[in-house]
Amino acid sequence: MSETILIIDDESAIRRLLEITLKPGGYSILEAPSGKDGLALAASHNPQLIILDLGLPDEDGQIVLKKLREWYTGPVIILSVRSSEEDIVQALDSGANDYLTKPFRTGELSARVRSSLRFSSQAGKAQTLFSFNNLEIDLVNHTVKKGGELVKLTTTEFSLLALMAKNAGKVLTHTFILKEVWGYSYLEQTQYLRVFVAQLRKKIEDNPSQPVYINTESGIGYRFCE
Repeated sequence: MSETILIIDDESAIRRLLEITLKPGGYSILEAPSGKDGLALAASHNPQLIILDLGLPDEDGQIVLKKLREWYTGPVIILSVRSSEEDIVQALDSGANDYLTKPFRTGELSARVRSSLRFSSQAGKAQTLFSFNNLEIDLVNHTVKKGGELVKLTTTEFSLLALMAKNAGKVLTHTFILKEVWGYSYLEQTQYLRVFVAQLRKKIEDNPSQPVYINTESGIGYRFCE
């Protein structure tokens, strides 16, 4: 059974381009030109993933996203001409899994869709062991191995790495990471987070100055790559 992707975008040309891009991957495509139609289709078909534009004719996409997140648990990728840091952070904090700006590269979009669907599927299996190339993260035994060798991490470093691994492929905002690892009293301590990320990179990356795993999303947060 093919996975269903719902596209909520008022531009028919964009919907057509997305359909042409995604259908060869075996996905079933649903299309909605407005927020109202998108919410109705999401409720009636429960798609595996939603691609959402922010500039909708009837209701701002940020509001549509919040309405979706009241009940919809699948991944949501924002696709919008809005590229301001404020818009991106707001969408990610409201529950978006990823954010691409228009114009976009179709190959990158397809990769983001595959990544979001893959990790959404894994999330439902209560995964406790993660393997990324030569890196292995064991949540049960609180151990990390790189190339088969044990990596010594502090409790906080392990919590930070575990959070990123469980959300691999997804952009995590500074605020989200600080809240999840350190608590609400640290929400403004972005420099504090940078220090820990730098320490973690020294321990798990082959070249900390050119990280493969922990990538910086400038002004927004970090993305742990597969």
